[in-house]
Amino acid sequence: MAIYAIGDIQGCYDELQRLLERIRFNVSEDRLWIAGDLVNRGPKSLEVLRFVYGLGNRAVTVLGNHDLHLLAVAAGLQPLRSKDTFASILEAPDREELLTWLRHRPLLYRDPTLGITLIHAGLPPQWDIATAEACARELEAILQGPNWRDFLAHMYGNEPEQWREDLQGWERLRAISNCLTRLRYCDAKGRFFLKFKESPGTQAEGLMPWFKVPNRASQGKRIVFGHWATLEVGAYDGAVFAVDGGCVWGGQLVALRLDQEKPQWFFVKCYGYKDPCGGKL
Repeated sequence: MAIYAIGDIQGCYDELQRLLERIRFNVSEDRLWIAGDLVNRGPKSLEVLRFVYGLGNRAVTVLGNHDLHLLAVAAGLQPLRSKDTFASILEAPDREELLTWLRHRPLLYRDPTLGITLIHAGLPPQWDIATAEACARELEAILQGPNWRDFLAHMYGNEPEQWREDLQGWERLRAISNCLTRLRYCDAKGRFFLKFKESPGTQAEGLMPWFKVPNRASQGKRIVFGHWATLEVGAYDGAVFAVDGGCVWGGQLVALRLDQEKPQWFFVKCYGYKDPCGGKL
């Protein structure tokens, strides 16, 4: 059995199929780990959602910020924006089945045998893997329970700017969501800077990628993440693997084989459905 991590698909169904051909994916034996953002910005969000749903237990996907946004729009809590491209899901006859399945996806997946953790975005420096997993389960229980709409109504916003264990209520849940689905940069104190999305080297003084914060509690643990299209795909600090190749922006869709001693990378070139200069990541 081969295990492949795949970066942000974002509705790029044709590229996904080409990548699966490239890795010779065997649906009866192999397994996919998808780093979130199945939908939005690309042209075939419905096709991607149906395909991954149809894989059953051959695929695990964590929730990304675009997936949560889809759920909020579908619940009538946010308007459909001009740049959103998932109207086909909202109009589909099987929308409730697909959206219920999506809402029950994890925010963090950990394979103890491989010793690898899959997330969409980042971990604050205060979290070790056990804390990250506990926080993910805390928010998942809300999303999968009867009060899921209440959380989505309070999800949007950049505050609080730092994790504290004594956070409570919607602030606590929003902080968990922002870390796992939006985080890119922190400062040395562990404060989040969610508005800055560009590549390392262009950030304001004192900011650093979340995985570069000195003495972060998850240091040395193997983590796979997406979300950061302007970050070069590859391994960082020998243990953190960035797999978002910016497919929807004309980059690459990426697969990383995880079940071997040395991880192996695969790429397919993407057409680019959004202007990387004129759009926002």
